[in-house]
Amino acid sequence: MTDRQTVSSGTKWEAMAGYSRAIRYGNHVFVAGTTATDSEGNIVGEDDPAEQTRFILSKIEAALIEAGASLKDVVRTRIYVVNIDEWEPVARVHGEVFAAVRPANTLLAIDALVGPGYLVEIEADAIIGAGDAI
Repeated sequence: MTDRQTVSSGTKWEAMAGYSRAIRYGNHVFVAGTTATDSEGNIVGEDDPAEQTRFILSKIEAALIEAGASLKDVVRTRIYVVNIDEWEPVARVHGEVFAAVRPANTLLAIDALVGPGYLVEIEADAIIGAGDAI
């Protein structure tokens, strides 16, 4: 394996904006800000921040697996929400998924995401092998 591996989810936005869904460098994996966009470009859970969070975390998990990591290896997440009043359903889903892992996390409210209907965006950083002790 080369020192740097790119992972794509195949969306048109990656090529247009010049980014990768994830980058693996050595045993570190960095997953880009991820929204609840399906493979057809549709928003999943348009009015439901918890559903968007579940879908986003499943996309992040798929990118991690392709890069040779898992959710157990996640050491840091960053969550962006457009409505701070909806932080709790988002946090609860994050807590369900990462109950045993408990990565460092930041949750921020921002004015807007990439388009209307997007309520949540999440980034994740992982270190392959970090979950071995869990």
